[in-house]
Amino acid sequence: MTNIALALHGGAGTILKKSITPEQEHSYLEAMQGALDIGYKILEKGKSSLDAVEAVVTFLEDCPLFNAGKGAVFTAAGTHEMDASIMEGKNLQAGAVSAISGIKNPIKLTRLVMEKSGHVFLSGKGAEEFAREMGCNFEDASYFYDEFRYKQWQRLKNTDQFQLDHSSNIDEKFGTVGAVALDQYGNLAAATSTGGMTNKRFGRIGDSPMIGAGNYANNLTCAVSCTGSGEFFIRGVVAYDVSCLMEYKNLSLAAACKEVIQHRLPKIGGDGGLVAVDSQGNTSLSFNTEGMYRGHRNSQGKNQVYIYA
Repeated sequence: MTNIALALHGGAGTILKKSITPEQEHSYLEAMQGALDIGYKILEKGKSSLDAVEAVVTFLEDCPLFNAGKGAVFTAAGTHEMDASIMEGKNLQAGAVSAISGIKNPIKLTRLVMEKSGHVFLSGKGAEEFAREMGCNFEDASYFYDEFRYKQWQRLKNTDQFQLDHSSNIDEKFGTVGAVALDQYGNLAAATSTGGMTNKRFGRIGDSPMIGAGNYANNLTCAVSCTGSGEFFIRGVVAYDVSCLMEYKNLSLAAACKEVIQHRLPKIGGDGGLVAVDSQGNTSLSFNTEGMYRGHRNSQGKNQVYIYA
């Protein structure tokens, strides 16, 4: 059988079984399984890993359970500023956007940046202008409004505080979304999308749109999508660090992910996790928090979604 594999995440953090109702748990598991099924069918049809991760993240952006697209958190100004990136491992092509508003699916825009713009990273109004030229779907503010997210913001509004989506053990909806895949041609891809921090100011940008920090793919090694305390993932260049350990120290995917997430990241104060897949189709769902919304599926019969540690 052709070797294909897919993994996804929907955020990592203080995710405790006691704080999630059975109905909420079912909703998250069902959403993740639905996303896995969509991406895996694309791989089964012989389409690219890039197509698969774009479709998975698009599905998760459209699901209000997660902090991306429709479920994005509120900024200090009461708006939504979204970040995303995509990368393919064959030629190391990548596209990224940050601080964009109104675009229904930021991940679709990142692929257009990669394939149509001649650039890697676009931001703010310029990225939105490019999106209009490319015919991307825009939505008004009401599409992105979510009552839970609004109440989450109200607790921090008019303060200097901000909140990572995964940093509270009260009944929260989490987090950044991402996917990684290996297609039947041996090509890897990764995609990541987020709404960032609640009550964020000053155009804050996390690791999700930064190639090498929150997202990376290289056919020689692996594809990685991260979620967690973005400032620390940036400083640790986490996604690329996993790839480096595989390429230059010959670590396995599992060993490289463990070294970065369980040892290197905590040393500088970071928490969170990642999903990764290597060129042989091995997957790793590594995190140093109480839980991470995650799942993986491959041609060896693995097909599971999880929440808790």
